[in-house]
Parts: sequence; C-alpha cells; structure tokens
Amino acid sequence: MRSELHRWRLVALVGGVFSLWAAVGSPLATLDHRLLIAHMAQHLVVMTVGAPLLLVGVPAIWPSFLRRRGFGGIITHPVFCWLAGTATVIGWHVPALFEMGMRSARWHEVEDGCFFVAGLLFWWPIIQPSTSRASWPRWSIPLYLFLATLPCDALSAFLTFCGRVVYPHYLSSHRLFDISPLEDQEFAGALMWVWVTFAYLVPAAVVTIQMLSPPQRALNAEVV
Repeated sequence: MRSELHRWRLVALVGGVFSLWAAVGSPLATLDHRLLIAHMAQHLVVMTVGAPLLLVGVPAIWPSFLRRRGFGGIITHPVFCWLAGTATVIGWHVPALFEMGMRSARWHEVEDGCFFVAGLLFWWPIIQPSTSRASWPRWSIPLYLFLATLPCDALSAFLTFCGRVVYPHYLSSHRLFDISPLEDQEFAGALMWVWVTFAYLVPAAVVTIQMLSPPQRALNAEVV
C-alpha cells in the first residue's frame, strides 16, 4: 500500500511539473501574448492542474514551517485560501493589471507566480496533505468549491457576452488562425466557464458522493 502511494505521488509530481512547464516554459507559452484564449488556458493549467498535482506529489512541509511561526492556521484556513484564489483570478483580469502584465516580462512572471501560489492555497483545504490537520468539516468542501465557481462564472460571462474587447493589448497583437480579437475573447470566456465548472464541481460531486455513501465497514458487515 505504501509503495503504491509513493508511486501515485511520483506520477502526480511528474504531471504537475510537466503541466507547469507546458503552461509557462514551453514554446506554446509564447502564444499568450497573441491570443487571450492561450493566456486563459495558461493560467487555468497552472492553477487547476499544476498546483493540485504538486500538492499531491510533494510532501507538505511549508505549512508546518508557517505554523511554528503562528501563521499556518491563517494561511491554510479555507476562508483565506478561497479569498486568495478568487482575488488572484479577478484581480489579474482587471484591465489595468492585465495590461501591465502584458507590457512587462517581469510583471508577467509575477502574475504567473501569483496564479501558482493561489492555486496551491486554493486546493489545500480540498487535498489536505498528510502533514496538515483539517479543522473544518468535510461537508464544507463542496460548498467551498461551489462558491468558487460563482466569481469565475461572472468573469467568464462578462468576457463572453460584453460585446467589446476588454484588453487593448489584443487589438494590436499579431493575430493567429484568422480569429478576431472579440472572437478570441469570447472563446477565452467560454473556455474559462466550462473549465472551471468541471475543475471545481467534479471534485465537489466526488466528495458529496463519498459523504453520502455508507461506510465501507458497514458494507463489509452486510456482505458477511
């Protein structure tokens, strides 16, 4: 059992590192300056694929470090984690901050780092690595994930249906695949809408089913 657990952690670690490389280090990452849909996919991969896989694959050390200094309970609390994830997604899509990240390579790296850290924090209460001690009820996880979809749905709906280009950067960038800036923005909004719905609500459904399922011990007793 322990060797199987280590194997799955290794698979998760490799998958997380590969996801981060594909999102921010591969040649495909340069497309984010030409297409908003590529920019959106980049940060969705960082936050909803790379970050949770690394949480599964890497033993949790830094929360213990923070707890010894009195900050761990705050930083890993679900309310703080939810606010960190939501504020990062909404904040970096404010046009002024978005354009700053597009104009400056350094600020773009800061933006990527913010999404990665926010992803780690956001998924922490859900994955709950072995070195952490959950102080919140299990039923709060589906609610946590459902509430996280709401601001993302509002943002994606705005990008999809507002009828104007929100980010001037893409008006002057070299176009690819004969997609207009407005179409690109609509596709990016739709991508975020669908991606977040599956990334957040599928785990919420899994946790709900686990809570509603009878304990395995009771099932075994009935079989006997």
